[in-house]
Amino acid sequence: MIEYVLNFIDNAPDSLTLLKSIDETVWGIPLLSLLVGTGIYLTLSLGFIQVFKLPLALRYVIRPDRSDKSYAGDISSFAALNTALAATIGTGNIVGVATAIKVGGPGALFWMWLAAFFGMATKYAESMLAVKYRKIDENGQMSGGPMYYITKGLAGKFYARPLAAFFALSGIGVAFFGIGIFPQVNAIADSAAITFNIPPIYTAVVITVLVALVTIGGIKSISRVAKVFVPFMAIAYVLGCLIIIFSNLELLPDTIRLIIISAFTPTAATGGFLGASMLLAVQMGIARGVFSNESGLGSAPIAAAAAKVKEPARQGLISMTGTFFDTIIVCTMTGIVLVMTGSWTSEYEGAYMTSYAFSTGLENVGAYIVGIGLIFFAFTTILGWNYYGERCVEFLVGVKGIMPYKIVYILLVGGGVYLTLETIWILADIVNALMVIPNLIALLALRKVIISETRKYFEGLEKES
Repeated sequence: MIEYVLNFIDNAPDSLTLLKSIDETVWGIPLLSLLVGTGIYLTLSLGFIQVFKLPLALRYVIRPDRSDKSYAGDISSFAALNTALAATIGTGNIVGVATAIKVGGPGALFWMWLAAFFGMATKYAESMLAVKYRKIDENGQMSGGPMYYITKGLAGKFYARPLAAFFALSGIGVAFFGIGIFPQVNAIADSAAITFNIPPIYTAVVITVLVALVTIGGIKSISRVAKVFVPFMAIAYVLGCLIIIFSNLELLPDTIRLIIISAFTPTAATGGFLGASMLLAVQMGIARGVFSNESGLGSAPIAAAAAKVKEPARQGLISMTGTFFDTIIVCTMTGIVLVMTGSWTSEYEGAYMTSYAFSTGLENVGAYIVGIGLIFFAFTTILGWNYYGERCVEFLVGVKGIMPYKIVYILLVGGGVYLTLETIWILADIVNALMVIPNLIALLALRKVIISETRKYFEGLEKES
């Protein structure tokens, strides 16, 4: 049944044209300005926290506070970060960067960097608020995220409950039709086909079974898998990128120059690249950047709320490093490799484009690095988004809705192989935008709380030292 519905969506007359029109509308100048503008405002208000407090944040990640175990929460701060990274480091870093550059040109990577820089302040703010306003649900689990800091932080405002409900519904939409399932399953199926010549339908069955086994166990089960795979996957993938870059170091200056120039000028058609305007580079860079690092999306705070941590600002700092690792490091590595090897002008797209780049740079072993890495990246993203959607369902209808939601989620997992790559990414962009809007409105409405909570935390640290 799911196969027929998805095939209909993919092949219905003018359906793709309609989706493209909606995508261009929601990711127009107003949303781009709201997203980047919120990040700029928080950056200035918090004194460039992503620059001056990044060393402290990284220290918290590398040397966690052992006393955190005694605090309220379901998982450690490090596990919460890895759960969030499990949901972000995935197809966005490999396929998302490839689609951004394929459509918007090399300049799209520059706009990814810009959005990520300001997005680090946004990620800090939303994760800090998530811990401050979290609660314990009927099953004894921590629940938090934008839906709770909207209703509790903006209590008494007439728009609070509708805004929170809209966010939660959008979150379920992203879990089902956006980042959560379709792009990930499609990427895994493509990688398995490229690397091991496995038919997509077999891949879909295996993924569905594995997701069912892990997600039924809840956040603790998901975090255990994330803690094992996420650091290992990220290090292995980045090492592969670095080998290619250092093997072609003489091309690096021209690669960086092309990325920066293309960010501010139209990119001419060349090879398999059809050309792109500056606005298209901006749209692709920021939209795919949000897909990749989720800053402003409001998803990572849901994982942050489960952390065993006392001070909200501390978890905000830890969560902020997720955007740094995801975009500033991993997406940058991918983008440089794609441009450096010239694969962005090839006839390939998506996972095939990145695989081609790695095969060009590392010969046969390159395809295996991308293929195996993407399989694990995408699988953990599916797990992380299962949890995000679950918390949104719990907010809307209570714990009684969690198991029906999980069953639907698991059934949809196999559907990602039936949609084309273009349809999948346009759908993801649209539902992402719907989730971003209420979260950014809430962050701006709670700006005084963010600033005062941050100031109080750092004044406390100064007194201790």
